Amino acid sequence: MTNDRPIGVFDSGIGGTSIWKAIHDLLPNEQTIYLADSKNAPYGQKSKAEIIALSMKNTDLLIEMGCKIIVVACNTATTNAIQELRAKYTIPFIGIEPAIKPAATHSKTQTIGILATKGTLNSELFNKTTEKYQDIKIIEQIGHGLVQLIEDGQINSLEMTQLLYSYLTPMINANIDYLVLGCSHYPYLIPQIKKILPEHIQIIDSGEAVAKQTQNVLRDTVGFSTAKNNTPIFYTNTNSKVLSEILENKYQVEEKDF
Repeated sequence: MTNDRPIGVFDSGIGGTSIWKAIHDLLPNEQTIYLADSKNAPYGQKSKAEIIALSMKNTDLLIEMGCKIIVVACNTATTNAIQELRAKYTIPFIGIEPAIKPAATHSKTQTIGILATKGTLNSELFNKTTEKYQDIKIIEQIGHGLVQLIEDGQINSLEMTQLLYSYLTPMINANIDYLVLGCSHYPYLIPQIKKILPEHIQIIDSGEAVAKQTQNVLRDTVGFSTAKNNTPIFYTNTNSKVLSEILENKYQVEEKDF
């Protein structure tokens, strides 16, 4: 089964490009359209109703652009809106959730840390997931301010370093051996985080798992592209500079009002 229509990807800003990169690396022949809803970032501070409305707005736009599948490259949007999206639309959706299972399964200290947004940690879906691991101590930390600093291009700022130290030190003291990154923005902080964490603590994000799930759904339902050398398309509803820089200026980024 072949299908040359694009894969749609959306996030509350530039962070979902970490998921997009994993998909693009695994499925280089697929055309992709990425929406960075930076104007409304971070989603993690918004109400469930607001997150659902924004997710539907992004979905409508990607469907208008002819997408065959939509990747919700945002933990907050997935944990708060994926059920409503699947109920309303017939197009397949791939969500992204914090990768608690591999961390909980492999932890030797029976203690793991999760750094995520308020919207993700407070969601019903996240709480249902954590309930499965009653024998594991989960140290939860809301990453207040991290998304906005990333959106502002301040990944290596002193303020970012200070915030990360304040969030990660209690986890280190609690003897975690896995840190789960529960926001698609956070993989861009891995170099910073590695300077703070002891070497034995492993960092887990969801990019590779989401890419493999996307591949599975394409194979089983909508089909793969036969095209070669597709150029990814990126849209942002704010200044394109930070998104261009996070993509290492390899791709054109178009500013669009949505």
